[in-house]
Amino acid sequence: MPGNANFHFNDVAIIAVEACEPPIVVTSTEIDERLAPFYERIGTPPGLLSSLVGIEERRQWPADISFMDAAVLAGEKALISSGISREKIGLIIDTSVCRERLEPSSAVTVHHKLGMPSTCINFDLSNACLGFVNGMHMAGAMLESKQIDYALIVDGEGTREISENTIQGLLKKEATFDDLFLNFASLTLGSGSAAMVIGRQSENPGSHSILGGFFHAASEHHDLCVGSLQSMRTDTSALLKAGTEVAKQAWEAGGPKKEWLEKDLYILHQVSLVHTKSMIDVLGLPSDKVPMTFPYYGNIGPAAIPITLANEQANLSPGDTLLCLGIGSGLNTALLELQW
Repeated sequence: MPGNANFHFNDVAIIAVEACEPPIVVTSTEIDERLAPFYERIGTPPGLLSSLVGIEERRQWPADISFMDAAVLAGEKALISSGISREKIGLIIDTSVCRERLEPSSAVTVHHKLGMPSTCINFDLSNACLGFVNGMHMAGAMLESKQIDYALIVDGEGTREISENTIQGLLKKEATFDDLFLNFASLTLGSGSAAMVIGRQSENPGSHSILGGFFHAASEHHDLCVGSLQSMRTDTSALLKAGTEVAKQAWEAGGPKKEWLEKDLYILHQVSLVHTKSMIDVLGLPSDKVPMTFPYYGNIGPAAIPITLANEQANLSPGDTLLCLGIGSGLNTALLELQW
C-alpha cells in the first residue's frame, strides 16, 4: 500500500486494557414502551431494535458521572492493572466522541483527576468510532521514536442526552416514519468506558504486541452520519453499503493476506447484527471467532473495540493472534494486528 497509511511497529505492546460498565441498564423493550404512541400513530410494530439490529439492551451512566469521569474510572483501572507508576506515563490521549465543551480538552481533566505528572503530554484525539485505534497508533509511533516510555489511552462515552432527545423528538405529533429511520441509529447507542496502557514489549514481559496495521479513507461519504450530543441523523442503508465496500477495498488494498483469515480472534467495531454479519460476509471471516458485545452494550463508539478486547482477554493465550477492525463515520476504516 502506498503512502503512510500502512504501518509496522517493532517494539510496541499492550500492557493492560480495561473496561468499565455503567450501572444503569436500558432495555430495548423499555424504549419500545416509551415509543408506543409513536409506533401506533405511524403503523409500525415495536421490536425493531431487537429483531432488526439485535440490540437487547444498552447502558447509561448516572447523571452525576460525566464523560470525563467515565474515562477516569477506566484509566485508573488500567493503571492499577498495568502495575506502571503514573509518574512514568508520558502521554494521555482522550479519544472520546462525547465531550461537554469545545475547550479546554477533556484530556486535561482526565490528567488532573488521575494525578498525572506535569511532564505527561495530554490531548484529545477525535475520529468518530476509530478514535481509540488512532490513539493506539499515535502512542505506538511516539514509543518507537523514544519520545515516551508509556502511554495511557482513555475513552468515555455516554448516551443519556442523545437517547432522551431522540425519544422526545419521535414522540412529537409531526414525527413521521422517515424520521424514525433518520434517527434510528441514535437508539442503538450505548455507554461505557475503556482504557489501555501501552509500552515497549522488550521492557514489559508478558505484554501483548501491537504489530502494525493500516488505514483507508473514503471521505466522499462524510455526510452519511452526522451527530452531536443533541441528535444524530444517519442514512442507515447507504452507510451500511458504503461501510462494507470501504472495508473490502481496504482489505484488498492491504495486499495478499491469507494469514488474516487464520487468526484466533477478530475484534470488530460493534454496531449491530446487520453490520456485523455484513462485515463477516464481505471479508470472509470465521463467524465463530468474532465475539459480539453489541447485544448488551449497543454501539459504544470508539470504546467498542477496547471494551470487546478487555472482555475477551481472559480467553486468550500467549501467542494468540488477533485483528481489530473498525469503521468510523466519515468514512474511515482501520485494521490493527495484535499478538497476545
